[in-house]
Amino acid sequence: MGSFQLEDFAAGWIGGAASVIVGHPLDTVKTRLQAGVGYRNTLSCIRTVYRRESVFGFFKGMSFPLASIAVYNSVVFGVFSNTQRFLSQHRCREPEASPPRTLSDLLLASMVAGVVSVGLGGPVDLIKIRLQMQTQPFPDANLSLKSRAAALGEQPVYQGPVHCIATIVRNEGLAGLYRGASAMLLRDVPGYCLYFIPYVFLSEWITPEACAGPSPCAVWLAGGVAGKGSSSWSHTPVLATAVGHPGGGQDTTRDSPNSSLLGTYS
Repeated sequence: MGSFQLEDFAAGWIGGAASVIVGHPLDTVKTRLQAGVGYRNTLSCIRTVYRRESVFGFFKGMSFPLASIAVYNSVVFGVFSNTQRFLSQHRCREPEASPPRTLSDLLLASMVAGVVSVGLGGPVDLIKIRLQMQTQPFPDANLSLKSRAAALGEQPVYQGPVHCIATIVRNEGLAGLYRGASAMLLRDVPGYCLYFIPYVFLSEWITPEACAGPSPCAVWLAGGVAGKGSSSWSHTPVLATAVGHPGGGQDTTRDSPNSSLLGTYS
């Protein structure tokens, strides 16, 4: 099949791994602020996490996202690129040609990528948020803040990603890994449309016609502008963070489409 290219999957894998390494500490702080108590502001949250858990507290729960989000991004970006390319070539009926991209092709490819992202990213989200939140402090009777496990004199509920998966499946079944999937569809399908479409058109617009492809600067600029618009949509369901741990539903604060380094995709 002439339209299928593995390079898109490789680019997504690199972007996903880089986004986790760079963004996980900030994601941990964001999660604590959205669902926690006892933090006056961002700086207060950073100080509290560092004082109670050292620098390693910012990377709590990173091993599973690092191993999985790279694969997740690889599949999502690969699906989008190859779907868009297939639709364009099928429309022009010229398998070996490079037909111009149309809005309808990009829209459908973005929607397919959004659906795939929920299927792959739902379990990743749930596991990440539960590992992050099991050390979340809460006020006890004397209004001091301590972690749930420490307050109850117990070990953390989840000993790691594998143990977290096994516990969820044992207690909630396989469906437990996809709690809140409908909310994620409402976020990710429009979110990827708001990201991929502006990115593609903007990167083409700022690339001179004489160039075979966009320069790194053009890719970064287009990705940043598109990501800004996409993040406005994808961060609206903040309440979902609070239900991502036991007693609630699914976290939808997973890295939004713009949080991955789409700069690797062109």
